[in-house]
Amino acid sequence: MKPTLMILAAGMASRYGGMKQIEAFGPGGETIMDYSIYDAIRAGFGKIVFIIRKEFAEDFKAIFEPKLEGKIETAYVFQDLRSELGGFELPADRSKPWGTAHAVLCAADVIKEPFAVINADDFYGYDAFDKAYRFLVNDCNDETFSIIGYELLKTLSDHGTVNRGVCEVDAKGNLTSIAERLNISMKDGRILCDDQHEPAELPRDSYVSMNFWCFSPAVFDYSRKLFREFLKEKGDQPKSEFFIPIVADNYIREGRGVIKVIPTSALWFGVTYKDDAPAVRQSINDLVNDGAYPQKLWPVPLKSVF
Repeated sequence: MKPTLMILAAGMASRYGGMKQIEAFGPGGETIMDYSIYDAIRAGFGKIVFIIRKEFAEDFKAIFEPKLEGKIETAYVFQDLRSELGGFELPADRSKPWGTAHAVLCAADVIKEPFAVINADDFYGYDAFDKAYRFLVNDCNDETFSIIGYELLKTLSDHGTVNRGVCEVDAKGNLTSIAERLNISMKDGRILCDDQHEPAELPRDSYVSMNFWCFSPAVFDYSRKLFREFLKEKGDQPKSEFFIPIVADNYIREGRGVIKVIPTSALWFGVTYKDDAPAVRQSINDLVNDGAYPQKLWPVPLKSVF
């Protein structure tokens, strides 16, 4: 059974100020997601699951179904504030989505095979998808998950702070802990983190997760248990979020298994702020001009380029 790619596209994009998930960045009008899907198909993935908000469903289908029909199976899952609450009463002032780990949990009914998780608005590069596919096919099981590791220094924005899951890795290449650090930026040659946690300065060679994870379906039941605990502790806080790194960190600390850190040589870039967009367009154009991708992704028959 081929692995599945889950694309998280339900975020509110508050810092960006628009619906960046379906904005055109490629020379043929491609979204960033188009490049991720194209690379996933090349690598061997068999299905794409979009995690979206219900009000965006028609926009997504209109954009992606004509491109992907006959190329890969697709499914759409809505991240709803009322999903997976298990009897918890939704606070009246809650409008923010519950976070990335909740988004993953919402897909429990449609994914029964090993799967990867990525953000809709990040460009990950083919090498990352190829390595994720190989892990999911050969090594993934209920006691062995993985993340694709990127160098922190290469994931910062020139236009504002970013949030990153900062990894600690042991000599065997396994994740020992991961902490979601907020408000990271470069100042005077130092990578500083303004979130009231220590250390305030992060090593330049730190590995971070750009939310490219590889799981077996066992992660759903485990996440559901942790989400119930999260709701009891923080569910009444209007801006609290249940992140994937929370699940990963608990998985490691409780001895449930290991999470391998798989370094990638792929180029990463993302769109956090509107000012990031021109640089992303230029980076994609450079890759196209270098021959890494065709001028237009989907009009080219897949068999002629793979």
